[in-house]
Amino acid sequence: MARHIAWKTLFMIQLIVAIGLKEVKGQTTQNINILFVNEVDNSMANVAIEVALNYVKKNLQLGLSVDMVYVEGNRTDSKDLLLALCSKYSQALNDNSPPHLILDTTLTGVSSETVKSFSLALGIPTVSASYGQEGDLRQWRDLTPTKRGYLLQVMPPADMIPQVIRSIVIFMNITNAAILYDNTFVMDHKYKALLQNIPTRHVITSIADERDRASQIEKLRNLDINNFFVLGSLTSIKQVLESARNEYFERNFAWHVITQEQKDLSCNVENATIMFLRPMSDSISKDRLGSIRTTYNLKQEPQITGFFYFDLTLRALLAIKNILQSGSWPSNMKYITCEDYDGTNTPNHTIDLKTAFIEVTEPTTFGPFEIPKGKIPFNGNSYMKFLMDINAVTIRSGASVNTHNLGTWEASLNAPINVANEVDLKNLTADVVYRVYTVVQAPFIMRDSTAPKGFKGYCIDLLNKIAEIVEFDYEIREVEDGKFGNMNENGEWNGIVRKLIDKQADIGLGSMSVMAERETVIDFTVPYYDLVGISIMMQLPSTPSSLFKFLTVLETNVWLCILAAYFFTSFLMWLFDRYSPYSYQNNREKYKNDDEKREFNIKECLWFCMTSLTPQGGGEAPKNLSGRLVAATWWLFGFIIIASYTANLAAFLTVSRLDTPVESLDDLSKQYKILYAPLNGSSAMTYFQRMADIEAKFYEIWKEMSLNDSLTAVERSKLAVWDYPVSDKYTKMWQAMLEAGLPNSLDEAVQRIRNSTSASGFAFLGDATDIRYQVLTNCDMQMVGEEFSRKPYAISVQQGSPLKDQFNNAILMLLNRRELEKLKEQWWKNDEVQNKCEKPEDQSDGISIQNIGGVFIVIFVGIGMACITLLFEFWYYKYHNNSKVIDIVGPADQQQRTSVVKHIRPVMGKLIKQDSLKKSPNAQTLRTRSMVPSMSKFQSRF
Repeated sequence: MARHIAWKTLFMIQLIVAIGLKEVKGQTTQNINILFVNEVDNSMANVAIEVALNYVKKNLQLGLSVDMVYVEGNRTDSKDLLLALCSKYSQALNDNSPPHLILDTTLTGVSSETVKSFSLALGIPTVSASYGQEGDLRQWRDLTPTKRGYLLQVMPPADMIPQVIRSIVIFMNITNAAILYDNTFVMDHKYKALLQNIPTRHVITSIADERDRASQIEKLRNLDINNFFVLGSLTSIKQVLESARNEYFERNFAWHVITQEQKDLSCNVENATIMFLRPMSDSISKDRLGSIRTTYNLKQEPQITGFFYFDLTLRALLAIKNILQSGSWPSNMKYITCEDYDGTNTPNHTIDLKTAFIEVTEPTTFGPFEIPKGKIPFNGNSYMKFLMDINAVTIRSGASVNTHNLGTWEASLNAPINVANEVDLKNLTADVVYRVYTVVQAPFIMRDSTAPKGFKGYCIDLLNKIAEIVEFDYEIREVEDGKFGNMNENGEWNGIVRKLIDKQADIGLGSMSVMAERETVIDFTVPYYDLVGISIMMQLPSTPSSLFKFLTVLETNVWLCILAAYFFTSFLMWLFDRYSPYSYQNNREKYKNDDEKREFNIKECLWFCMTSLTPQGGGEAPKNLSGRLVAATWWLFGFIIIASYTANLAAFLTVSRLDTPVESLDDLSKQYKILYAPLNGSSAMTYFQRMADIEAKFYEIWKEMSLNDSLTAVERSKLAVWDYPVSDKYTKMWQAMLEAGLPNSLDEAVQRIRNSTSASGFAFLGDATDIRYQVLTNCDMQMVGEEFSRKPYAISVQQGSPLKDQFNNAILMLLNRRELEKLKEQWWKNDEVQNKCEKPEDQSDGISIQNIGGVFIVIFVGIGMACITLLFEFWYYKYHNNSKVIDIVGPADQQQRTSVVKHIRPVMGKLIKQDSLKKSPNAQTLRTRSMVPSMSKFQSRF
């Protein structure tokens, strides 16, 4: 039963096929004449159209018979192409077989323009596969509605594939790009339109030959480009990748290779991850594609281009056939030759080729055609739809080790990327790593091996905060010559400015002044540090300190004279008291009841004169008038000496603190003892050099004016002055600087200051911020005078760089947040380094211990001498005053002596008692104790 059903089904199929063949044989075949125009290098179009004609010939059910006339031209010779077109066209008219259609596969250039001018002028229906969007086809820009019906253009895949670059740039927010292409792509019309209205700095250029390919990539890198797009065949892509240096495949670079071929990517690269894009055929048309490839041998690469020409030709032929069979083709079709055309007699045809082209139902081979509807123009918006496969290809040691799918892109003019994994795609983005060049100068930039970038400082913190806002990374290097940038006599720049001009640096960082001549070749951001002037740094005068500085107030001969006066006055007092009849020692009976009585021997005279110079006073004065006159004279002498000493001591210490040789730039310019110079190549050097040049120019101008023979006597007399009216201050200063020698680094300048002496000092002129930091971190430096020639600091970038606007916004945001003020506090006020120095404001105005400490030494010496004297007294008393005197007496004498003592003791006791009533208990005790030796001595005698 099953076998019977199978045979029945087979019979029915054969019957249906037989009926179909019968209908085809009965169908009328439509003959179509085609004028096929192609370029010399577009061999793929020749092959594809030949296959299409063969396909039509073998598929009788299409009902087509095609007669084709072939014309070939090139992009540079329009005259020969036009002659060939006119000749073939005239011959066809003479043979009564005018072309129904011009099939134009010219790409771009004069060949495409020639064909379009020809078809427009003669009114011949045309289907073109030329490159270009709306507006790029200059000859077909302003078509009438009628002409838009039969002059059609469909963009080839090679014209659509570059649009994926626009989608990638938008999706990945790429700010710079280099687009390289080979001869399989035409990018002439893409220079402006591809990335239009996108803030991406880009270069579109063809791939250089083998000799210049490496230098081409190097030049593009020097243009601050780190995103490379390569469009071409796999062979061209391989050559470009192998020409790039290994460092160009690091994380701060991104490579996107795009091809029309469907094979795998391979190249001899050491280590790289590359985004690889290639077209994929429509899944619905895969069976048809495989059948045509095998049956009609359409296997050339790139397949997408071959099948595009195949489908376009087949669709155009079927559209003409439908017009002819429907009777829409004009019966009285008018044709004119090239000779008949006068510029105004173009035939007015009403052929609606556009509608017929849209209504063709023949299936496509690689992908469907996207044809706009409504009011959207056909030309510049029609293309074949296809998918681009996006993969991440990892290459290690020249071999592809991994291919990871990232997503797809559907061909369109503005279609976004369909991403499978957004994170994986972002990983292929070139990290924005800017090249920063700087000059080490504390506290803006300082080397620090422990820091992430190897540097620290105010500018590093500033750049890090900007990077948080703008989102970028950077690598920082120190410029080789250590200069910010100056222009020599030949107009050539050095330092950071040279790096920015040569595109070797993206950012110039440091304490870089904004100068007019620099702004002509580079750009500056808004200032991050306002109005920094030039100041003077000198060695802090060190006040010489001495423990016995109080002795230096008076000269040595003065001290010797005072000492001589002391001994001489003491001797006179002793002499006058010795021989004056009115002195105490010569009138003891007269002054026996006087409580103030004092015998002025040599010891007492020396003591009196010494104590008279102290607040304690000299004590009891002499009784005689002559002695009192000597004492009064000594008192007056001592008062004058003490007053003079006190005043001079205070003034002496104050003057030593205020000893500052230079207080301003004018003081510096008027003296010759102290050498001075700015840093070589600095803005301060430029300032003094230019001021000197200006003075010289002014002098020449004044001299020419004064000696001008064309002036009248009256005019010349007005210019005749004895003195030159303009000062030559800066000319002399610049000459002095050159003679002193300009230091090449700030460290060298600091060392020269330290090595200078009072006889030949050195002053450094530089930016106030640098000097202020040096003063904070070096206790032996001081900042002198006011700032002058004030200029702001800013970050420098390449001229025309988009970083300028980005950094401007970031710096303004930091200013609004007061972040820059916090950085200044950190590096100029709260820096740990400055805590090692004693601040001038913390110093007391009093006399320091270093200058008055000798007084304490005098006390200690006096106490030491007193201790020694005490020991001497004990020794003298023990071994001299207590020596025993032995009297040889008899018993009678001994008895008599004992009797005398018994009578004397009561008398001595009464005397002591009476004396104790007048004196204090302590004095009584002392007197009693002092009497003991006398009593012992007295007893020993009796």
